[in-house]
Amino acid sequence: MIQQIEFQLPSCHKGFHLITHLVTSKLGNLPEKGLLHLFIKHSSAGLSINENADPDVRTDLDAIFDHLVKERERYYTHIYEGDDDMPAHAKSTLVGSSITVPISNYRLNLGTWQGLYLCEFREHASPRKLVATIIGE
Repeated sequence: MIQQIEFQLPSCHKGFHLITHLVTSKLGNLPEKGLLHLFIKHSSAGLSINENADPDVRTDLDAIFDHLVKERERYYTHIYEGDDDMPAHAKSTLVGSSITVPISNYRLNLGTWQGLYLCEFREHASPRKLVATIIGE
């Protein structure tokens, strides 16, 4: 069985946002075993799997990425959409646009302290579109 679901996340401010429950609420019944492939249809945000318990992790990740990729660098040429646009593209390249999660016993088989993240790199982002592809038996 292959199933594909397209859905939209509400717009979020810049930062790292746990979206595990939002995603699972859109998926419906999962197969006994298989894979979930999740893809974001944007070039200024990304998806990641990371710590789901301590909110300091999200704050620290945001600070780390802002330190690694700064705004208003004079060598940027893609500057038409605001100071955060080119840095958002660079950050999304570092994070990536998709994740794959195993499905076991009708559930996402994440580790105890893992959650799905929307990594939003724009200050004023529009709602983000995701494509979930479920492959399973």
